[in-house]
Amino acid sequence: MNNSNLVYGVKDRPGLWKTLIFAFQQVLAILAATIVVPVIINGNTGSNMSQSAALVGAGLGTLVYLCFTKFKSPVFLGSSFAFIGSMCAAFGGAGAYMCLGYLGLIIGAAFAGLVYVIIALAVKFLGVGWIDKIMPASVIGPTVAVIGLSLAGNAVGDMVKGSIYDAANGVYIMNTTGAISLLCALVTLATVIFCSVYGKKMMKMIPFIIGIVAGYIVATIFTVIGDVANKPELMVINFDLFKDMKWLPEFTFVEAFDGIGKVEGFKWGSFITSIIVAYVPVAFVVFAEHLADHKNISSIIGDDLTKDPGLHRTLLGDGVGSMVGAFFGGCPNTTYGESVGCVAISGNASVVTIFTAAIICIVAAFVAPFVTFLATIPSCVMGGVCMALYGFIAVSGLKMIQKVNLNNNANLFTVASILIAGIGGMAIKIKAVTITAVACALILGILVNLFTSKAPKDNDEE
Repeated sequence: MNNSNLVYGVKDRPGLWKTLIFAFQQVLAILAATIVVPVIINGNTGSNMSQSAALVGAGLGTLVYLCFTKFKSPVFLGSSFAFIGSMCAAFGGAGAYMCLGYLGLIIGAAFAGLVYVIIALAVKFLGVGWIDKIMPASVIGPTVAVIGLSLAGNAVGDMVKGSIYDAANGVYIMNTTGAISLLCALVTLATVIFCSVYGKKMMKMIPFIIGIVAGYIVATIFTVIGDVANKPELMVINFDLFKDMKWLPEFTFVEAFDGIGKVEGFKWGSFITSIIVAYVPVAFVVFAEHLADHKNISSIIGDDLTKDPGLHRTLLGDGVGSMVGAFFGGCPNTTYGESVGCVAISGNASVVTIFTAAIICIVAAFVAPFVTFLATIPSCVMGGVCMALYGFIAVSGLKMIQKVNLNNNANLFTVASILIAGIGGMAIKIKAVTITAVACALILGILVNLFTSKAPKDNDEE
């Protein structure tokens, strides 16, 4: 292993039971974000995208990614938030024909994946030297930090779920539900910290599972008390989800091809054009985040994945994985920071674990009670977990900055511009295309780095 901090390296194979436990921890880490994307789309479009199908899409997409990367990259792919606007546009352009909305998801993912394929071919023939030149540690380090910090608000919001946010003063007004949510989140976080710092052997490697169990138990106690005492404000777990379980995933391709023969007089040209406009620009934005994520996981495992197996392979895996994921689950996939954070905290970079997690997602999607149970994990509990996960992403980026000589003004301006743009939330929307704060920060950092590239940078790295 190139990284002494890892308990299991990329090629290591933990025993069967350990692998299953570690894989389940990965599933828990990526679960909330993966299944919430279809929920958001349904709420905005009136569609009926399946959370179980999204799990299948994430699992299959990850398997495709692992194959393209020769099982050398321990990263899980999940539903991409960057394409939410694009997915809504697919349903919006379909008009009254809901089946065409699902077809639009598949077509859009195909075009987005094609962008990855084209970039991958360019990288294959041009090499990755240009990437190291325009994106040195002074660019990648703060960008990775911004990825974690930009998610901080999500974690905090989940931790105090149920409280009222006073936007004018930027504070959460605490009420009974919010206080209970915060307590559950803090119990979860404290358990994760205790297991990671004081735990030994297995306890140290599965802090998230133990933390989620602890938080879930506390949340269950309050929910039962609230149910018995008829006080809804005490109930933080929605057990009613078990009443409306869907026993089989509703795959996107089935919904897409159901009823297409009945569509008449539809303007296919304008529809497909709108899909291309909605998806293709976002693919370039996600490409920037793809680079940052792989630089981050490379620093954790001690091997540069952009060189071996190669950026062209990670791009192909991500692109084709997104196509497959959308075909089944509707959502284009992307590398997950939660997965990277899980690797960093647990010290387990075994690709076998990621492979097993993907299989678990696919199988679990057909076990309705299990999927429903996972869906009942309250957001406040996941908020406690994500505070640690997102924090570790930010810290890993700051570690990269340690290698940069910040006494050099050229480096200082590059790092500063990225941090302020990213943390300040400089997201830009141009018609149907939204450039995320992370992408804007990275683009600005690249421009500043190129602008100052002629300045003397002796002893650039300490």
